[in-house]
Amino acid sequence: MKRWIKRIFLAIILLLVIALIGGYFYMLPTFKVATGYTAKVVCSNHYLTGQSLETAMAELPDNPLVPFLRVRLEKDGLSATLWGWAAKQKAIYRPRLGCTLMAGKGPFETRMPSLPAPPAPDPAASWPQGARPPAPDARLAPVLDKWFAEVNPDNPRRTRAIVVVKDGQIIAERYAEGYGQDTPFLGWSMTKSVTHALLGILVQQGKLDIHQPAPVPEWAAPDDPRHAITPDQLMRMSSGLEFNEDYGDLTVGVTQMLYNSSDMGAYAANMPLAAPPDTVWNYSSGTANILSRIIRQQLGGDVADYWAFPQKTLFHRIGVNSAVLEPDASGAFVGSSYMYATARDWARFGLLYLQDGVWDGQRILPEGWVDYARTPTPPSHGQYGALWWLNQGSGDSKEWEGVPDDAYAAEGHDGQYVVVIPSRNMVIVRLGVSHHGAWDQTAFLQDVLAAVD
Repeated sequence: MKRWIKRIFLAIILLLVIALIGGYFYMLPTFKVATGYTAKVVCSNHYLTGQSLETAMAELPDNPLVPFLRVRLEKDGLSATLWGWAAKQKAIYRPRLGCTLMAGKGPFETRMPSLPAPPAPDPAASWPQGARPPAPDARLAPVLDKWFAEVNPDNPRRTRAIVVVKDGQIIAERYAEGYGQDTPFLGWSMTKSVTHALLGILVQQGKLDIHQPAPVPEWAAPDDPRHAITPDQLMRMSSGLEFNEDYGDLTVGVTQMLYNSSDMGAYAANMPLAAPPDTVWNYSSGTANILSRIIRQQLGGDVADYWAFPQKTLFHRIGVNSAVLEPDASGAFVGSSYMYATARDWARFGLLYLQDGVWDGQRILPEGWVDYARTPTPPSHGQYGALWWLNQGSGDSKEWEGVPDDAYAAEGHDGQYVVVIPSRNMVIVRLGVSHHGAWDQTAFLQDVLAAVD
């Protein structure tokens, strides 16, 4: 009898061990996302924005795993671990390329960049060409007071920067304590709109036709159901590709792409077709990274030429000298999510679109490219154009009630906005770290517009 009890006990122990091992490997992709997000975001905010590790960790989104995450500075970047053993991810830092998460199976592109230096600033030049102080509009001071104030300590707004531009000039500008006009801020999905600009330059150079099948290796076979997808459909989020944009799901889709893969464009390109192109609208960071990889492919040459492309053809031509586009581990820019720039430089980018892609008398974007960005994608019901959000919907699909219908915007996670309003000749930038609906963009825009009406 005792022998059978002993055998049963050992069997139970063995089953528990097997269950624990199986559970660990089942949860490992989730653990990888938690440590990958932490390593990447804390690395970038520390090295680019200048945040302390403690501040960056305190601003992580609410998640049961957060209290068990630890970060450590490494010689070439930063690592994050969960419980010290369950998972570890590392991000490397490279000057002017920011932080890159060394996730996934590789191969990894770790070369140091050799990027063109920005033009020397003219200290006598006024904004937008230079940095001379603007003339503030006193009517906006109480608006800034209101929207920098913390009304709910349990769910803070964390507004970091606001810049309001009217008729080409800054009429309001303010920063939270510890931040200033030289601080680069993460745009998150505002980076998608920058990707739109880079694609326009590629079109202008004759290196891409957005209405022909997209040059994606995974779809090259004529009998592949994705073969006919075009860059236009990718920009409009109407490609029909399956993609899960739910950041609360750590097992598939956007979180696995961003925090547990080495080649994000390839990850997204391997998604199946869920619907015929142009029949449904499905917001997808994956398609933006496919487009970013297309830019690299169409440019050809060495990766260094690709890394220099945004600086030479866009940023330096419009005075945006703070921009850092961060690549994934394959070397392709994360065109969905990872650009840092100062608030003024985000405003300069918006001003380029307000001016129909022309800067200081020079055409930067192809004629008609801005109109293309703000032309509604039919399945989006007026919410989305080409990598830009629109205000042309009605009812529940209206982005901002009480704001002119011609407004359109680059928008990003946690409350990042570059809003362009042609009928008011305005660009409005708001940057911060707001969770759980702490930021009300509609009410903010209404206040700004009412103050300068």
